[in-house]
Amino acid sequence: MISVAVVIMYVGLPGIVLYLCNRFSFLNKIGSIVLAYAIGLLLGLCGLSDDRFYQIQEVIMSVTVPLAIPLLLFSSNVKEWKKLAVQPLYSLLFALLAVFVAVVSGFVLFEGSEVEDFNIVGGLLVGIYSGGTPNLASLKMMLDVKEEIYLAVHSYDMLIGAVYLFFLMGAGQRVFQLILPQFKNAEEGIVEKQVDKGLSALLKVPDQRKRLLLILFVSLAIVALAGGVMLILPQTVKMVSFIFLITAGGIWGSSNKWISETKGSFDLGMYLILIFSLVVASKVQVDTLSNINPSLFAYITFVVFVSLIVHVLLSRFRRIDADTVIITSAALICSPPFVPVVAGALRNRAVIVPGLTIGLIGYALGNYMGLLMALLLSLF
Repeated sequence: MISVAVVIMYVGLPGIVLYLCNRFSFLNKIGSIVLAYAIGLLLGLCGLSDDRFYQIQEVIMSVTVPLAIPLLLFSSNVKEWKKLAVQPLYSLLFALLAVFVAVVSGFVLFEGSEVEDFNIVGGLLVGIYSGGTPNLASLKMMLDVKEEIYLAVHSYDMLIGAVYLFFLMGAGQRVFQLILPQFKNAEEGIVEKQVDKGLSALLKVPDQRKRLLLILFVSLAIVALAGGVMLILPQTVKMVSFIFLITAGGIWGSSNKWISETKGSFDLGMYLILIFSLVVASKVQVDTLSNINPSLFAYITFVVFVSLIVHVLLSRFRRIDADTVIITSAALICSPPFVPVVAGALRNRAVIVPGLTIGLIGYALGNYMGLLMALLLSLF
């Protein structure tokens, strides 16, 4: 019974958040994504980070984002994506270079620490911050990482990553726009095109409810097909293939007139992202702060934020816009599933596809770059 109540709460609270954002302008300025994260953190502090709810949270997280990605892409303008290709590519190169610089300089700075196999930690960090947790798991096997080091890096990364993500979604855009230009599409107003009327208003229309339900089934079919393909592939390429296939399915849907012109698909996708945001934030455990290894924690913190600073400074020379830098950083540091989350906080759907593409490239390269970094640092 408690499990059912928890699921209802996770599904229902985002609706309340959206209602409040529509009702009060000051909350709308903060943004529904940020509010969902804040509420999730409060729920975690109230006990929802308990292991009793772990399975429920994992199931919800594993369902919402894959379903949301096609829904978010269905209403996109495919013809305009090619005009965004150059800036994200440079941003990706700068971000990877920034991670390398941060890992090496941090290794030199904290070299005197008592952390065993410190070069391996550097390799793990390159893998995480270019491809996410799946690469961390792969590198654990490739580098024969000890269990205590792996768990410590993973735990600290989750804690620091939560703070980092909250910054990107909250103050990130305003801060970066002090240094970088604002996002501008080749075609003025594209971000505002096809703006839906709001999910609640659309669901009041019977025909619209039917169309949205069919669209949801299309998204579900795409995810099911991608999941089926993933099951027959080697472990090392499962996640890359899965994200690639559901993204491709979303792009296919956006080129289908009946699907792309259905109002509300983007709003429905964002509602699923709100659920995901709420669940992720409620998983943060205060206990993670106990028994911290100061050197390891400082090294990871250093890498995350120094890489961001270097990324921003390099991007300034190419005049890459703030939104592209933020979505690139989110795709690499936080991993592709967080791309729609951050895009929602930025109120910019046009960066979703470049962000997902960047994340896929990071997945593909992360293992190799992490292994290379561990070998290079072992020479010091």
